[in-house]
Amino acid sequence: MGGLFGVVSKQSCVLDLFFGIDYHSHLGTRRGGMTTFDNGTFQRAIHNIENSPFRTKFEKDVEEMTGNMGIGCISDNEPQPLLVHSHLGSYAITTVGLISNMNELVKKTLEAGATHFLEMSGGSINATELVASLINQKSSIEEGIKFVQDVVQGSMTILLMTPKGIYAARDKLGRLPLLIGKKQDAWCIASESFSYVNLGYEDAKELGPAEIVFISMENGVEVRQPPKDKMKICTFLWIYYGYPTATYEGVNVEQMRYRCGEMLAKRDASREEVKPDIVAGVPDSGIAHAIGYANASGVPFARPFIKYTPTWPRSFMPQNQEQRNLIARMKLIPVHELIRGKKLLLIDDSIVRGTQLRETTDFLYQSGASEVHVRPACPPLLFGCKYLNFSRSSSELDLITRRIIKLREGDNVSREVLESYADPDSQNYKEMLEAIRQQLHFTTLAFHRLDDMLESVGIDQCKLCTYCWNGKED
Repeated sequence: MGGLFGVVSKQSCVLDLFFGIDYHSHLGTRRGGMTTFDNGTFQRAIHNIENSPFRTKFEKDVEEMTGNMGIGCISDNEPQPLLVHSHLGSYAITTVGLISNMNELVKKTLEAGATHFLEMSGGSINATELVASLINQKSSIEEGIKFVQDVVQGSMTILLMTPKGIYAARDKLGRLPLLIGKKQDAWCIASESFSYVNLGYEDAKELGPAEIVFISMENGVEVRQPPKDKMKICTFLWIYYGYPTATYEGVNVEQMRYRCGEMLAKRDASREEVKPDIVAGVPDSGIAHAIGYANASGVPFARPFIKYTPTWPRSFMPQNQEQRNLIARMKLIPVHELIRGKKLLLIDDSIVRGTQLRETTDFLYQSGASEVHVRPACPPLLFGCKYLNFSRSSSELDLITRRIIKLREGDNVSREVLESYADPDSQNYKEMLEAIRQQLHFTTLAFHRLDDMLESVGIDQCKLCTYCWNGKED
């Protein structure tokens, strides 16, 4: 995943840039970067943030950097922003998204005259460098950004800073948000709407799909390409990735999660076998869903385990699966008095591999729980995302659903059969859930239905991407 933040100001932008980027730390795991422009010079700092918060790594840089304009990012992968000197002039660029046709575009770019790309330590090419190379194939930055939107398969949202101002471009189908805030003598651009509130900015504009704007103190916000009609914003932003105080397309994350929990509770009302003593959310993303469930059902909300935040503040995990499992265990501290002899209903944002949730369930049984009912806040994940860079899975067989389907159907599963497993009213779906329940040791298991989840968001369902649940493409 990742998050972007930029500032154009009449005064120094450095502190606003620093805190604005930091407010995106929940969106990335590996690197942070910030670049400012002052008196004809770009200044840049990039640090690894895998084991330390963004703030602690950049405190010294903030004291040394100067400028009235800046852009920065929290990145899950490549180091950025990049500084580029080309026939279009000098600029800084940072991006968030996924280029699924990377190899094809690299080949075409080399054939078009690019001499080389710098490989990163993992052997891959920096996606932001490729975007810059695509932009540089055109006669203006605006043409280049439009070209990127046309040729990139996946998604690509861009902040590009020139000596005169900042270009902000939302990806072609608006899969990720991009918003503009305003205060006296300053503008900001952000992936997360809440990131600028405490800095004194007010909401000014939410970019639409493929919209391109140019922001300067001289002319404010200039629309260089109006928004397109078609949108496919990622629904998982509300379920998991978005911070509770964030709002996308007018829908607040926390409120949406309450509605998810309410609808899960309504579905459970007819299940005689589910009579929990308490409702709990897996910290942190499952908590709001659990509050919604408790409010609707009348079953008390409680926290039978607490996330230990002083030394484990980051929301994300290391890339290594074994390390993630260990850290997941280390983070959660039990409250035995709320577990012993209790029937627990546990809500998590989703089930991906299932490893961590199975260990959590076993841990609750070992701590004395008599029942553990599990309610994921989204439908079963059946397809790996090919539009955004948030999947840690190297294969769809990392998904517990696909492993079970393979055991039942063999290696070659038709699209029609997969669609039957996505249908909550089909026999295949019911038997898949029972297999997951047995593997993960739950007392009962019921996923949020896709139709209920989309209703929980509350915007036009045609604008929501649901590919990872039902495989339906644009």
